[in-house]
Amino acid sequence: MASRWFASLPNLITIGRLVLTPAIIGFVIDEKWGAAFALFVVAGVSDALDGWLAKTFHLQSDLGAVLDPLADKTLIISIYVSLAVGGNLPAWLAILIVSRDALILGGVLVAWFLARPFKIKPHFSSKITTAVQIVLAAVILAGQAFGVRIGALEDALIASVAALTIASASVYLWLWVQHMRP
Repeated sequence: MASRWFASLPNLITIGRLVLTPAIIGFVIDEKWGAAFALFVVAGVSDALDGWLAKTFHLQSDLGAVLDPLADKTLIISIYVSLAVGGNLPAWLAILIVSRDALILGGVLVAWFLARPFKIKPHFSSKITTAVQIVLAAVILAGQAFGVRIGALEDALIASVAALTIASASVYLWLWVQHMRP
């Protein structure tokens, strides 16, 4: 019984991250920045923890392969859209992030409809992009929570997130084109 529970632990942590997302967004909307920041940090740590557990103890599963990126995308898109709507991040950055994910999803759907499905594995560029996106959101939330904004750091992170998001989208587009060639 305990080993089955342990084997499910990475997926349970991922589900916890999914459950935390609406609470984080609610705190952002209500401008309860300390609570939003604290829960966002918990969610970020949970992302690292579930991946580490899965790899270290060979607990990867098909469910986890779907849930983990879903939880990441749900958190990232939600936080960027809510921060942009509140004027805490540039709207164009949120649009860029959402557009990249829509491009990837659209490519998967087109390939599937054309009977050329392929399994998307997170590319290295995507992992770096997600990590920097999380850092930027945490910096913005921390700045709001503690009343300290570091414009130069935020600007550098915004530029990095934009560049990495475009690079990652380009990688996935290139991989999709290679896959779809006759």
